[in-house]
Amino acid sequence: MENTIIANRLAALREVLRREKLDAFIFPSTDPHNSEYTPDRWKGRQWISGFDGSAGTAVVTADAAALWTDSRYFLAAADQLEGTEFQLMKLKVASTSTIAEWLGTQLRERNAQVGVDGMVNAESSVEALVTDLRRQGGITVRTNYDPLRDIWTDRPSVPDNKVVIQPLEYAGESTSQKIVRVRKALRQQHADGMLVSALDEVAWLLNLRGSDVHCNPVFVAYVIISTSDVTLYINKEKLTPEVVSYLASEGVGVRDYNEVEKGLKDYFEYNILMDPHQTCYTLYNKVHVQEIVRRPSPIAAMKAVKNAAEIAGFRKAMLRDGVAMVEFLKWLKPAVVAGGQTEMSIDHKLTALRAALPLFKDISFDTIAGYGSHGAIVHYEATPETDAVIEPRGFLLLDSGAQYQDGTTDITRTIPLGPLTDEERKVYTLVLKGHIQLELCKFPDGASGTQIDALGREAMWREGMNYLHGTGHGVGAYLNVHEGPHQIRMEYMPAPLHAGMTVTDEPGLYLTGKFGVRIENTLIIQPYCHTEFGDFLKMDSLTLCPIDTAPIIREMLTTEEVNWLNEYHRRVFDELSPLLTDESTVEWLREATKEIE
Repeated sequence: MENTIIANRLAALREVLRREKLDAFIFPSTDPHNSEYTPDRWKGRQWISGFDGSAGTAVVTADAAALWTDSRYFLAAADQLEGTEFQLMKLKVASTSTIAEWLGTQLRERNAQVGVDGMVNAESSVEALVTDLRRQGGITVRTNYDPLRDIWTDRPSVPDNKVVIQPLEYAGESTSQKIVRVRKALRQQHADGMLVSALDEVAWLLNLRGSDVHCNPVFVAYVIISTSDVTLYINKEKLTPEVVSYLASEGVGVRDYNEVEKGLKDYFEYNILMDPHQTCYTLYNKVHVQEIVRRPSPIAAMKAVKNAAEIAGFRKAMLRDGVAMVEFLKWLKPAVVAGGQTEMSIDHKLTALRAALPLFKDISFDTIAGYGSHGAIVHYEATPETDAVIEPRGFLLLDSGAQYQDGTTDITRTIPLGPLTDEERKVYTLVLKGHIQLELCKFPDGASGTQIDALGREAMWREGMNYLHGTGHGVGAYLNVHEGPHQIRMEYMPAPLHAGMTVTDEPGLYLTGKFGVRIENTLIIQPYCHTEFGDFLKMDSLTLCPIDTAPIIREMLTTEEVNWLNEYHRRVFDELSPLLTDESTVEWLREATKEIE
């Protein structure tokens, strides 16, 4: 059945492309700040295609349309693109053409021109695209036109939500101290100043938080740092008198958000650091200096290493979150047996339990509650059309988290709701083995996440099984639930791991049409030992919540793995039980955390 809404949007797009003499247009998933999750105003790829996943690129020509996305969204994208012109292009699958290759086959005539909006594409992405398209018969790129201005008639405006101060008791370091550190890092890279584009970096630097992006406590703004000034570019309606006074006290000037181009044109230093992977193409080309220092922002690495106050906040937030999870898990199975529960209803139940806790601000991402075969859809989100009734059998995969003012949580548990097959038990145990091996990991300071990723996969690799998503990502301190620069994944990620970094541990296995299993804790990297070979690090779980032992095939676990699980459960009980007010819940937790032999 044809999706007439998307068809009408494509027709309107093609009309303006003909007027502008453009042969194709590319819609990324990003905004002017290269955000993973964007304010509604910049969800152009979703608007033109109907696909609402967090990652993907839509490309439209005069007579064809295609959408590229990764393995997390293959099933969801196929469903959402049904009835549209869009062809699903599966990234990292050998037979999938690149965007440039596909355009080369679609635009065979010479002198074809492809449009991209330079405000929502990173400079490095545009430069790579220019090179790749030049090889496809000399296709050129235009960057100064946004067709959505003409065809998206009810396009949301730039958010104007108020900004709030993140108190020093949670931030652990003042803005003025952070600015000193940033300037020192800039000098080490022989840079006089920098443009701060990433929204979470702006929020961290200024100890401010906002609500412009769903689930992420950030706000739309830029910061320009020079040797003598720090200027925030923001819609001034977002600033309360308290915030204005606070910024002045920290030596931060304020200009209107739309004046950032002028700020770059007026920037007077010899050089400026601009991350070509983070800075949008348009702003990158507005600055007039002797030299652009093309390096990553130093703020990302600073923000990734949590200070004592942030670590303490994480631990307190995880205790509260653990209480909510225990209360939810105790409620879940009897509720499923009683009947009437669905994926969306249990999501609402868990969110309500969290929302009743002190310092709760929001969820940290849309809950993934996948029952049965829905658990095999890596980033599944239930809708009224897909909302499955949960029955007392099989697995429920539940990936959820919360934003508390003192910390951000991210946890996944795969919960058996009744009888399981041998295949389900085997897959569950393989995933658990991978999870435990990363928890047990010891590694040199400065190793990268790629170097330890195989620990989470080795047991399943022996069985000829694998997963295509990353194994771990950083987590912000009341900031974005996905935080870099470090990651644990198969693809080479050179960012070093250091003590004080948070990272998730979330291996999984997904059997399409059957079920999925993922087990996730958020960890903190800590010092382990110092030897003649250098400093070594270890992992410590911040997340406190039972891991269901019923599906485990005991013979598949090593003694070391059993000992880790028993010790983790002792800690979960010892730390959470004093916070539980109901004795029956304490007894439930005692049973859920009892030792396995």
